[in-house]
Amino acid sequence: MIRYGIQLPVQSQSTLYAEPWEAVAGPGDLLAIARTADRAGFDYVACCDHVAIPRRLASAMSTVWYDPVATLAFLAAATERVRLLSHVAVVGLRHPLLTAKQYATLDHLSGGRLILGVGAGHVREEFEALGVDFERRGAVLDEVVDALRVALGRDEFPEHHGKLYDFEGLGQQPRPAQDRVPLWVGGSSPAAVRRAALKGDGWLPQGDPRERLPDQIARLGRLREEAGLTGPFTVGAITEPLYAGEPGWEVGRRTLTGRPEALAESLRAYRAMGVRQIQVRFRSRSRAELTDQMAVFGEEVAPLL
Repeated sequence: MIRYGIQLPVQSQSTLYAEPWEAVAGPGDLLAIARTADRAGFDYVACCDHVAIPRRLASAMSTVWYDPVATLAFLAAATERVRLLSHVAVVGLRHPLLTAKQYATLDHLSGGRLILGVGAGHVREEFEALGVDFERRGAVLDEVVDALRVALGRDEFPEHHGKLYDFEGLGQQPRPAQDRVPLWVGGSSPAAVRRAALKGDGWLPQGDPRERLPDQIARLGRLREEAGLTGPFTVGAITEPLYAGEPGWEVGRRTLTGRPEALAESLRAYRAMGVRQIQVRFRSRSRAELTDQMAVFGEEVAPLL
């Protein structure tokens, strides 16, 4: 069975994917969508991470980026089972002890529902404003991941000695509710795929089209085999935009539409590639249309996957 999750609308409003109705939406809409995901069997709701958007990118990216920890904690209190994914947290922007404090608390408060998705980031000005070397962000992320593994573990007094961060004898409570917080690595560059294979519990591709996924997944497998890694590993994919049924309005030529059986048949191709979780996105003109689409997907499409 393939699992399915959703990147939350409203909380990030890049022109690449935001629908017009999101511009005037707010917390109440986020609550309704998260509760729908909870009822409709979605594995997770996901939240992006940007600290500040430079003026040169604001027209394309917008400046609407809700903080992931605050947003996911807000939604955790209103849901019961759906997991909480940062997709992705740019953890290199912050000291790993700060990140560990925030996400350990979120996992504790939510009863162990956190999935920590991490990525290198791409907005130079954010790094410069926060005093982090943008050019070395990959190396920074590598060490932060190692430090977070320790800081989110079972030890109240985590210890890490690296080139950039050095800490021991500093206690942090509460600890995560999970014995091991799943850490998924985002990105589709060769470096990101290698990082996911060697350091992650899963991979979150960044918009790879279907035809590119088999080669990427094969590379993940080779890298893990060469390193002797045999533990559980979750391969993800972001699907094309979806619309269950006949839309009756222009949803874009890349959107998959049709009856549940047709959508399920198309999406099963991801499972055949080795994908174990898909992130879905629905075209919609209102919150009500979106939540209706989510409900239909959970009731009629998901059982066929």
